[in-house]
Amino acid sequence: MTSFKGVFVKEFFIRLAKDEQGQDLVEYALIVAAVGLALITTVNQLSSAIVSLYSSITTGLASIGTGGA
Repeated sequence: MTSFKGVFVKEFFIRLAKDEQGQDLVEYALIVAAVGLALITTVNQLSSAIVSLYSSITTGLASIGTGGA
């Protein structure tokens, strides 16, 4: 003998498996997550390159200032 609660849970999961309305939302969420991860990776690499460039410029300017007189 199954309880009413067990039948309700079983029917709920069957309806949930057949329902495709939430599928689009999950797909969009995965796309947003992938784009966000790509942006974070790109910004991290770009910031490292900018810091390196700025450091080399300041080092070059400092050596120009000490070379005169």
